[in-house]
Amino acid sequence: MRTGLQQSTGLRQELKVNPRLYQAMDLLYMPLLDLQQHLKQELLTNPFLELVEPDEEDGDSTDAENDEPAEATDLAEPEVTAEAEPEKTGDDDVDWEAVLLDGFETGGQREEHEQREWYEPVTVDTRHLSDHLAEQLSLLDLSPRQAFLADEFVGNISDDGWLSCSLTEIRDGANEVIVRAAEAREGDVDVAIFSDDEMLAMLQVIQDLDPPGVGARDLRECLLLQLRAAGQSDSLAYRVVDEAFDELIAHRWSELAKRFGISAQLVQGAADDIAKLDPKPGLRFSSSGDNYIIPDLVIEKIDGHYHIFLNDGNLPRLKLSRAYQEIARDKKRFDTESKDFIASKLNSANWMIQAIEQRRQTMLKVMHYIVDRQRDFFERGVQGLKPLTLREVAEAVGMHESTVSRVTNEKFVQTPRGVLPLKFFFSSGLSTSDGDDVSARGIKDQIEKLVSGEDTKNPLTDQAIVEILQQTGVQIARRTVAKYRDQLGVLPARMRKRI
Repeated sequence: MRTGLQQSTGLRQELKVNPRLYQAMDLLYMPLLDLQQHLKQELLTNPFLELVEPDEEDGDSTDAENDEPAEATDLAEPEVTAEAEPEKTGDDDVDWEAVLLDGFETGGQREEHEQREWYEPVTVDTRHLSDHLAEQLSLLDLSPRQAFLADEFVGNISDDGWLSCSLTEIRDGANEVIVRAAEAREGDVDVAIFSDDEMLAMLQVIQDLDPPGVGARDLRECLLLQLRAAGQSDSLAYRVVDEAFDELIAHRWSELAKRFGISAQLVQGAADDIAKLDPKPGLRFSSSGDNYIIPDLVIEKIDGHYHIFLNDGNLPRLKLSRAYQEIARDKKRFDTESKDFIASKLNSANWMIQAIEQRRQTMLKVMHYIVDRQRDFFERGVQGLKPLTLREVAEAVGMHESTVSRVTNEKFVQTPRGVLPLKFFFSSGLSTSDGDDVSARGIKDQIEKLVSGEDTKNPLTDQAIVEILQQTGVQIARRTVAKYRDQLGVLPARMRKRI
C-alpha cells in the first residue's frame, strides 16, 4: 500500500440548480405579506425596478375585465386592481448617470419614498405571566432571602402556569447560586442553604398568587388549587379530584358513585363542574403575537358562476425603469466592473418581473382546478368535498408535485364559505357503494355530526357509526372510524356515556 498524494481523472454528472431557480421557488412559497415585504426590499436594492404608475395599472385592470371566462371551469379570469396610488419617484431630479457610476448608492428621493413605505404600526406587547407574578410578589412582605427564592420559583414556571421542574431541582439550583456568591466575597458570609421546609413554604406562597392554579406540579394539583381558590374545598368536585382522580379521568361513573355512596348523576354533575376549570391557567398571559391572515385569492359567486381573483391589489407592481435603461445603453462610459454590475442588476430586474407574473399565473391555474374539482363543496359544504391529492393537481395542470405543494403551502383563499387554507381542499378518500369517492374530511364531518346528535345515555360505538355510514354508501372499517374519532378529539362511547 503506497502513501502520498495522487492525481486521477474521471467523468461524473452533477446536478447544479441555478440560484435564481431557488429564488423562484421561494417566491412561490411566500404568503402574501412576506412577498409584499420582499418586493419592497427589491425596489430598494435594484434601481432598474420601479413602481407601475396608477394610469398604467388602470389599463391592465380594464384588459382583465374583458377576458372571457374559462370554458373548462366556468370561471372568470382574474381582475386585479391597485388600491394604493404610489408616489412619484422623482426621475427628473436625480443625476442618474452619477447613480450608475457610484454603484446605485445615491438617488435620495427614491430612498425617501421607500422609507415611508416601510413604516408600520407598532404592536403593543402584552404582559407576560412572569411579570404578573413578580408584580404580586413585590406587594408581599418578603425577606431578601425569600424574595430570591421566589424569583427562582417564578423563573421555573412555564407558560402554561405549571412548575417545569421539581422542588429538589429548584432547591439545588438556588443553593448553588448562594454558595458561589459566598465564595466570591471576603469575610464571614451567611451561606445557609435552603431547606425542604423553606421550599414548601415558598411553594405555598407561589400557589396563592393569581391566576388560581399557578405553580401546580401536575393536573390534579392545578385543579385542586382552583377549587380551593373558589371556596369549594368541601365540595364533591374537590373530593373526587383529591381522592379518585384516576377514576375521574377514566369516566368510571359507577365506580365513583359506589365509592362515595351517591348517585351516578351527582358524580357526573361534579365532573361537569371540574371540566369548567382551566387546566393551563398561565396561557391567558401568553406573549404570543397576533397572527394575521390575508387571503392570497378570493372566490366569489356571481350570476351562478364562481370567479377567482388574486388579492394582490396592495402588492407593489413592478416594471423596468426607462431612465436607467437609457443610461445603461451607453456602455462606453463604464468600465468592465460597472458593466458587469449593471448587466447583473438589469437581468435580475427582468427576471423578478417575469417570476412574479409566473407566480400569479401558477396560483390561478392551481386554484381554477381546485374550484372545478371541489365545486360540490362550494354548493353543499364539507359533505361535498372530494378526495384530492397534490399529484392529481400536478398532473392536471402540468406541473411538478413539489411546485403545487409550494403554491398551496401557507396560502389562504376567501370563499363564500369562509377563509380557508388551500391545504383544506386536499385529503385522502374512500369509495362509496355507487362508485363515487368521498373525502376523509367529509367523513370526519359526518362522524362529528353523528356524535353531536347521539343519545348521551346510549352513545354510538365505533361499530354503530360504521353501520350508519355504510347505509349511506360509505365503505369504511371500524379502525378507520376510531382513527378519525381520535383526530377529532372525540372520546370512546364508554367515556361519552351519561347515566
